[in-house]
Amino acid sequence: MHYYKFNIADWHLATSHLSLQEEAVYFKLINFYYDTELPIPVETETVIRRLRLKGNAGIVKNVLHEFFVLEDDGWHHQRCDLEIAKYHSKAEVNREVGKLGGRPKKINDVDNPTITQMVSENNPQITLTTNQEPLTKNQEPLTNRKTILVESKIPPCPHSEIINIYHEVLPELPRVVSWNKTREGYLKQRWRQMFVEFECKDTEDGLDWFRNDFFVFVKGSKFLTGKVVSKDRKPFLADLEWMIKPANFTKIIERKYEN
Repeated sequence: MHYYKFNIADWHLATSHLSLQEEAVYFKLINFYYDTELPIPVETETVIRRLRLKGNAGIVKNVLHEFFVLEDDGWHHQRCDLEIAKYHSKAEVNREVGKLGGRPKKINDVDNPTITQMVSENNPQITLTTNQEPLTKNQEPLTNRKTILVESKIPPCPHSEIINIYHEVLPELPRVVSWNKTREGYLKQRWRQMFVEFECKDTEDGLDWFRNDFFVFVKGSKFLTGKVVSKDRKPFLADLEWMIKPANFTKIIERKYEN
C-alpha cells in the first residue's frame, strides 16, 4: 500500500503518552508496515537499519511490545492488518468490475441532475464527480466522543470464560491446550473491538455475543468446521487462535464464510 488514511484524533489518543522520539519511531514502523504489507520481522536489525533508527533499538522494542502482537512470522499490528485486508478486498472488487467492462463512462444522478460521475481515463477504477468536496478537519473522526466513552468502560477480557464457551459450542474443533501472550493479546484486542463496534454493555453481554453471534456462526460454517472436502488438501479446521486474528475475525463477523 502506498496510501492510507491518517486520523489525527485516533493518533493523538493512542500516542499522547509517548515522548516525541517514541512517537516518531512508532510512526516510522507503521509506515514500514503499510509499505511492505508485512509484519515487522522478529529480528529487527534490518528494519532498524532500513528506517535509520540506529541507536533507538530500545525504543523500537518498547513500541513493538506496546502496540504490536508477536506471532511466528513477526510483529502484527491490528489496525494495519484490518486496513490491508480491506484494501485487498476492495482491489478484488475493482478487478471483478474491470472484467465486466468497468464502470460506465458517465452516470447522471436521477434525484440530483447536477451531480455527474465520470471515470478517470488514466485509471478506470477511480470515479470522479464534478462537485467533489475536499475532506476537511470537520469530517467526523473514526474515534469520536462516544467511542472514547465506550472504551473507558470496557471490562477486563474474560479469557477463561470465552475459551470455555468455544469448547462448549465447538467441541469438534481443536481444543485450546495453552494460552500464551500472543493469543492473550489477540483476544484482548477482539474483546475491545467487539465492545466498540457492537456496543456491548457489560461482560455478560460480551460473552453472549461471543456465544451466539460468533461461535454459533462458526459452527454453521462447513468450511470452518472441516466439512468441505477437496482433492488437493485436507479439510480446513479453524481453531480459536486462527479465529481471533484480525483479518480472520473481520471475515467471520462480515459473514464471509457462510455456506
